[in-house]
This record gives sequence, C-alpha cells and structure tokens, in this order.
Amino acid sequence: MSTVPSTHAIEVEAVTCGYGGNVVLRDVSFTVPPGEIFFIIGGSGCGKSTLLRHLIGIHLPTAGEVRFFGAPFNHADAATRRGLLKTFGVLYQSAALWSSLTLRENVALPLEEYTDLRQREIEEIATLKLAQVGLTGFEDYYPAEISGGMKKRAGLARALALDPAIVFLDEPSAGLDPITSRKLDDLVLEIREMFGTTLVVVSHELASIFSIADRVIMLDKSQKGIIAEGKPRELAERSRDPRVTEFLYRGDRPGGAA
Repeated sequence: MSTVPSTHAIEVEAVTCGYGGNVVLRDVSFTVPPGEIFFIIGGSGCGKSTLLRHLIGIHLPTAGEVRFFGAPFNHADAATRRGLLKTFGVLYQSAALWSSLTLRENVALPLEEYTDLRQREIEEIATLKLAQVGLTGFEDYYPAEISGGMKKRAGLARALALDPAIVFLDEPSAGLDPITSRKLDDLVLEIREMFGTTLVVVSHELASIFSIADRVIMLDKSQKGIIAEGKPRELAERSRDPRVTEFLYRGDRPGGAA
C-alpha cells in the first residue's frame, strides 16, 4: 500500500506529558507546516518548556505520538530516532554552551557526533555557522568572554550546524535587553528566509510573539492543555477567553504597542 508523504514538518497527536506520574499536559494536538515560525506561549508553569522537552526526545510522552515529516519519533527504534535527531536543532534557554570549549568547538560538537567529516571540514562549517549568526571574529572566544546575546547567537549557530529542517528555541529572549532581543528576532526571520527553516519558539515575550510569530498555541496550567490557537493579533482582537486576552493585553494594545 502506498503512503502519502506528510505535508507537515511536525505533527503532535494526543500527546500527554508529565513527570513521575504527575500530568502536566494532557491530550495536546497540533501541526506545524514547513517554514512556519510557530510559538508555544502561555504563563509561567503552563508547560511550555515541558512540551518542548517531550517534542525533542529529552522525555517521552506517556501517551500520543510526535512525528517529523510524517515519521514517528517517540515510538521509533534507536536507529530511526538517531536519524530524526539530525533533522532538528535546539537552542536551549541558557544557550547551554560548554564553558571549556571555544565557540567554534561548541558549534563543532553536532558535526563530530553525527557526521564523518574530517576535522578541517568540521572547523570550516563551524566557522561558517558562526558567521551566519554575526559572530565572525569570535570563533576562538570562550563563553565567559562574550555577552548574553552573543551566547544565544552561538547556541543558535550550534543548533544550525547540521543544516536542520526544524529548529526549536526555548525562551531565546530570556535575560536579554529589548534591543538585543529584537536583533535575535531579526535573526530568526533571516534564518527562515534564507533556509526555509521551520522554527518552534517557546516564549512569553509579547514583543517577539507579535513581531515574528506566524501562529501560536497558548497553553494553560489549570486546563493542562491548549486553550487558543491562531495568529497572535487575531487572537488578541477576537478571543473571548479572558485568559487569552489577559495574557496578550499586558500592554494597552497587542504587544504593548502604543
């Protein structure tokens, strides 16, 4: 029997997430098409980062299925999962750079793990990825020698090392000033435009949500699931759920705009 290739980059079907018998999210379903900048939003403790960890395989859902380009991920065998891991990159909230390695060495890690390239080729690619995020000239710096915004860029360069089709970003603007945060948003847009990358962003930052998100899902702690889905400005203007409007109208207008 022939199968039709999935038109979605990510499919999440009836996923339940939790730890040690404690259910954080229940029966969560959504899809993300290729090339979309998709945000997972909501207040503190609603399960945003928990959902991300279950999507990328740090933890496995207790129920449901995650698929990348139609291929099952959480129920796949070890070899298939390893192959799927190469299709996405992750920028962790703290950037998660190894302090004892230079930026070039940090970016080289996925290439050393998942490819058979020679060391010189790996170094060339790592240098290129740092250039793509605006860190030319900082290849031999250590994480302690650069700013918080530069660490996020270096972490993003590492996430892009294998030319992934999907990049997950966990609170990329956390701890950054508004100008640096905006520059990072611009970089996310550039990556999508240059490479057609699908980007999934966990965030509660309204400026980023309203400026770069194509579509969002909003999670709620009490409901343990999705309470809204759509374009952020349309949700802000049309939703009748007070939880949604309260979150999206923390300023006078959507995104706090004047």
